[in-house]
Amino acid sequence: MPENELQHETSPYLLQHKDNPVHWMAWGDAAFARAKAENKPILLSVGYAACHWCHVMAHESFEDDEISAVMNDLVINIKVDREERPDIDTIYQSALAMIGEQGGWPLTMFLTPDGEPFWGGTYFPPTPRYGRPGFPDVVKAVAETFKADPDRVQKNVEALREGLAQNSTPMPGEEISPEIIQQVAQRLTNEIDMFRGGIKGAPKFPQTGIFEQIWRAWLRTDERLYHNAVVTSLNNICQGGIYDHLGGGFARYSVDEMWLAPHFEKMLYDNAELIHLLTLVYQETKSPLYAQRIDETVAWLEREMIEEGGGFASSLDADSEGEEGKFYVWNEAEVDALLGEKSSDFKRVYNVDADGNWEGKTILNRLHSMELLDDATEAEMAAGRKILLDARAHRIRPGKDTKVLADWNGLMIAALAFASHVFDRPKWRELAQQAYDFVGTAMRPNGRLLHSWCAGEARHPATLDDHANLARAALALYECTGEDRYRQDAESFVDEIEQHYKDENGAYFFAANDTPNLITRTKTVSDNATPSGNGTLVGVLARLYYLTGAERYRALADNIVRTFAGEPTRNFFPLSTLINSSELLRRGQQIVIIGDRDDAETQSLVDCVHIRSLPDRILNIVATLDDLPAGHPAEGKEKLEARATAYVCEGPVCSLPVNTAADLTALLDGAP
Repeated sequence: MPENELQHETSPYLLQHKDNPVHWMAWGDAAFARAKAENKPILLSVGYAACHWCHVMAHESFEDDEISAVMNDLVINIKVDREERPDIDTIYQSALAMIGEQGGWPLTMFLTPDGEPFWGGTYFPPTPRYGRPGFPDVVKAVAETFKADPDRVQKNVEALREGLAQNSTPMPGEEISPEIIQQVAQRLTNEIDMFRGGIKGAPKFPQTGIFEQIWRAWLRTDERLYHNAVVTSLNNICQGGIYDHLGGGFARYSVDEMWLAPHFEKMLYDNAELIHLLTLVYQETKSPLYAQRIDETVAWLEREMIEEGGGFASSLDADSEGEEGKFYVWNEAEVDALLGEKSSDFKRVYNVDADGNWEGKTILNRLHSMELLDDATEAEMAAGRKILLDARAHRIRPGKDTKVLADWNGLMIAALAFASHVFDRPKWRELAQQAYDFVGTAMRPNGRLLHSWCAGEARHPATLDDHANLARAALALYECTGEDRYRQDAESFVDEIEQHYKDENGAYFFAANDTPNLITRTKTVSDNATPSGNGTLVGVLARLYYLTGAERYRALADNIVRTFAGEPTRNFFPLSTLINSSELLRRGQQIVIIGDRDDAETQSLVDCVHIRSLPDRILNIVATLDDLPAGHPAEGKEKLEARATAYVCEGPVCSLPVNTAADLTALLDGAP
């Protein structure tokens, strides 16, 4: 007899559904074979553990006996964790967009027994409302159409198949010119809310790739508008309700235009990208606000998100006790009872009053001021936060998705490695190394990297993004430590990408060439919630080219850029990673420091580099110039006065040698 088979899975999201009366099956051969044997359409439901509307649809429909009976009778039900199988999700999200529906989760798609999509949507209520049909009516109508009008189904299948093929056919070009890069930065800046930051309107996402692109324009041009666009955005993000002022860490996005009310789920990737961007901007601004938010966020990561073995967990849920945000919000009486006579100042700073600021409750925020207060007041606020955090610890916590994902871990490892150098925090580097070693061992059980690890088991084919993000992480650790194994690992990741992901028509597919049960292999350079793998890979290859001198890496990077170089003329909004990486490829600034890493003179030169925002720099610390690759522009040069010495090279030309912090500072600042 058919039954719910999800009890055999490890994904926390799938296990949330193991007791549903729906006869769920996991994605795989058995589900497709059953659909073919019974000649029924497949209902594909895709979500993730921290998704609020996924929980709503589950409670309303998948836990309902009558609705589940309709599903079990008329369709074959497949449940997929989109974080565990992004290769599946990206295909059917693309198909949904072609139908004319806005994408998102839960994704509800109807497929033929061969896995071909023919209709779908996202959230459906149990009865008609919100202008949407009731879910059981949808299932009945789709099943009837599949049975009675196969020609109509086939027509939809063919149209979507053609559209999916076109999606993997990008617009090529010769290059992404400096003029195009500057024009895109200008147009993006025009879309920024210069009062509150972020893209104008609501909801607001912390679109770090876009902010970095605008920040690069500031560094190139010294035009203050670019600087203000980024700093205004980051200040509001750091002081808004999207930030957890008690426990640290950023929520996924703000539902309003003020950064006040978050969608309360905390995702590993958002926090990784924000740590990296805040560090990059801190190097220029020296903002104590950014330093504090980075420190608090890493403390949250260390306290709540490290799994056994050292890998980082995926997310914390938005909901607890069936309510979104319940764990995080307060009322005035609670704050008064906990803080007593000290509550008045705390309430003023964190916007607490009797009426609340969100559904009668209060989301702690400091949006009335973009600056930290004096040291004494901040110490008082820290004491108050500690009392509230300790009290919050006794509440029922949101669920935690304990999956360790290779690509998201790569993002966090790279961010921690970067921040550890800038802030001189060896412990952060150690966290990064532990996570990197965990992924490299536990998630390679048979030699090939796998995408997801959970409950002691690694599963599911790795994606392009897994390899690209881990290669980027390896290079960040190489810069931190000088350990050659990290650079070698980055080169090995590139070799694996070439073997399993290469498209002979240019660039790389998202899924490997031996991933089973996929109707197509998508190829894109568009950023989504995370940076695109092809865009990230351009940066990885650029760094490997500069570090090794191997022309192969330059050629591979150029190939990706040419494959997608025409895309900015169609839609530049999702292309920040590609554009930023292509700028690194074109104008990489090689800083070579010759000396013993542990020597004080060497370290003083290294410190000069780390206190400057130089997103296109490649820092190479070598014991002797013999350690540089053949053909490096600094090859054959010498130490100055037998002391630790620095050269700054752009293209084939290097500066004169310098051996003092003052001289290197002048050189990096462009002084004559």
